[in-house]
Amino acid sequence: MKRIFIFSVILLSISCSQDKNLSPAETAKIVLKGLYEKDNTTMKKHTTADGYSGLLMIQDMVPENNKEVTVEILDESVDGDTAWVKYNTSYDEKPGVFKLVKENGQWKVSSKGPRERGPF
Repeated sequence: MKRIFIFSVILLSISCSQDKNLSPAETAKIVLKGLYEKDNTTMKKHTTADGYSGLLMIQDMVPENNKEVTVEILDESVDGDTAWVKYNTSYDEKPGVFKLVKENGQWKVSSKGPRERGPF
């Protein structure tokens, strides 16, 4: 009985320490806030390698600003292990689109191919 209890406690602590499965929209919000707040650790955690390098280039063009970023998800489309999220932020006048892919069971922002088009 002690072994079962100890095993249960260990299993519970391991499962609580892992990130919960975020939806594509939640992941996009986290990455956008990380982008505009220049939180590269958070961005790296929620992007693929190529997505992260692309966002770093964009981040260099973002002017310093102390206002809080607001993110509005306009649309979301999921097709298997690929998702597209259309969003609006308080920093941009027109909406943007993120491509997300599932990597190790987690949604991560990726980069679009040169001729790749999303559903919106």
